[in-house]
Amino acid sequence: MKKTKTAYKEKREGVVVRNTGSSYIVKTESGEEVPCRIKGNFRIKGIRTTNPVATGDKVVVSKAADDADYITEILPRKNYIIRRASNLSKESHILASNLDLAVLVISLREPSTPTTFIDRFLATAEAYSVPAVIVINKSDIWDEYDRELADGMRILYEQIGYKVFFTSASTGEGIESLLEYLKGKVSLFAGNSGVGKSSLINELIPGADLKTGKISDIHHTGTHTTTFSEMLSLPGGGALIDIPGVRGFGTIDFEPSEVSHFFPEIFRKSAECKYGDCKHTGEPGCAVVPAVENHEISQSRYASYLSILEELEDGDKYRKPF
Repeated sequence: MKKTKTAYKEKREGVVVRNTGSSYIVKTESGEEVPCRIKGNFRIKGIRTTNPVATGDKVVVSKAADDADYITEILPRKNYIIRRASNLSKESHILASNLDLAVLVISLREPSTPTTFIDRFLATAEAYSVPAVIVINKSDIWDEYDRELADGMRILYEQIGYKVFFTSASTGEGIESLLEYLKGKVSLFAGNSGVGKSSLINELIPGADLKTGKISDIHHTGTHTTTFSEMLSLPGGGALIDIPGVRGFGTIDFEPSEVSHFFPEIFRKSAECKYGDCKHTGEPGCAVVPAVENHEISQSRYASYLSILEELEDGDKYRKPF
């Protein structure tokens, strides 16, 4: 039996400001927030994703004969941030689109964010042309060792080219300077569960009233307090896209020959390698490995680079969460 094509009436353009996975809120050019759905067969050509529509997408909303509103078209994206949907999945999950900035919120303890997670996030931001910054949160619980570690991380990542902020939702440290930096930008706010992302957003956006969770006493990890992605307007202009806490960050669609391009300091040093296809794993004439040995390139960053190469080479046999 031939299906009848849905007849749509009114069409409007807008931005997806909330995505629950099954329903969407689109803010139109007039400022109206419209609850929308998508058709079951709606998919983006060329991208296998678990979520065909992402927060930040510019879309066309069409009204059907039953007066229900549907997203019928996604307008071209400027960029997006994407990760592997699960450890064993070949599909990807788009975290947000049309971004000016990707903000990675981390903590040194309660819980501790692995450096490999940090580096994978930054590499993905590089791959998809999204500038990134790091926010080291919960400075109020740091001891002397934590403060030295934070200072060391700031030096490391700022030398590479990433701006680093120290913040505390409890004391207010760094809130004003971070807010000033975010003004006028559409920024993704991402991080492991429990790093204090929701508390930080509540300080940046008075009245946001995001739920905050407690840290597990047993595993020292956070619980998911954000269950959907949402765009929140910033005082003074700009917006944050808040997403659920990410426990692992699996890269996707990387080619082994490209990975070094997404580590700026490795890419810069690779210009001195003897061979253009050097993988920086001990090949003759490699300039990167000696730079690691001489502490010109961080051992932790190089280890993160190797972990991505290992995952790509092992394929579906190996999907380690980071």
